[in-house]
Amino acid sequence: MLRVHFTATDLVRTRVSDGADPLWETVLSLHRLQDQHPDPALAACRRSGHGDRRGPLGMLLPLVPRRGYFPDFLTPPAAAAGIEPGLDALMSTPRARLRAELSVLAARNPLPSWTRSLADGEPAALRRLARALRTYHQGTLGPRWPHITRRANSDRALRLHALWHGGAEAMLRTYGSSMRWRPPVLEVAYPVDRDLRLDGRGLLLVPSCYARSPVALADTALPPTLVHPVKPRTADDDRPAYESLAPLLGHTRAAVLQALGGEPTTTELARRAGVSLSSASEHAAVLREAGLVSSVRQSNAVRHALTPLGSALLRGAG
Repeated sequence: MLRVHFTATDLVRTRVSDGADPLWETVLSLHRLQDQHPDPALAACRRSGHGDRRGPLGMLLPLVPRRGYFPDFLTPPAAAAGIEPGLDALMSTPRARLRAELSVLAARNPLPSWTRSLADGEPAALRRLARALRTYHQGTLGPRWPHITRRANSDRALRLHALWHGGAEAMLRTYGSSMRWRPPVLEVAYPVDRDLRLDGRGLLLVPSCYARSPVALADTALPPTLVHPVKPRTADDDRPAYESLAPLLGHTRAAVLQALGGEPTTTELARRAGVSLSSASEHAAVLREAGLVSSVRQSNAVRHALTPLGSALLRGAG
């Protein structure tokens, strides 16, 4: 069991990620790829060029065994902003950390000889690793990313609804039997027995479509992060929530509402919803007047977020 110890400050600072993290999803899908009966989309990867062990998987699978420990440097916090910022952060990992984390992995699983250059922080080795992660992510998860994003945003809306209406403790009670809130400790089903003391840093909760069960960073000195499986799949998960809202709001406005996960800028909102910048701004204004959206200006951009009412409307539709 993993016991996550909270203080009052930690409850205030606990937050939900803006959505699926591309590097966490990449790494955890590599776990799942090695299941006896993997997800059909991952099984297809094994039969394609991306699954050739002389290709990306030849480099990635030794670093991500079927179960258990994998290096924390594979999932830097910067990946929350996208795979490229995440890979840039990975390639900047200090040599001492590379050596330490690869030593932990080597003590549990023999590593191929090429990992010595990675442990030495050789730029060419780090570039090869980043290229393998990018190629695998784009080829395997890329086609499914809208689906992954939709499920992560649906989970996020559920957690934020509880947070807005009942506070952090109410949100922590929404995770089911694998994560039980027993104040001031979150008890998490875990393969090893350990304690994580937040010490005022708060906790970042990240939904994942590929996590078998909750997983935390191994190094307790890193920003506390807990990745958890998204809420159980339902028959409607593959149907965009805006389809049932379209008769009420109109197809375009409902699509704009659905695209609001992660506090996008107006430009990002337009891209997600497939509308012009002026149209996105107009629809966001109407939704804001209806109390479904809140908007805040940050420097030269305006960011939009679902209100509790907007979140509840999407949850009910989905």
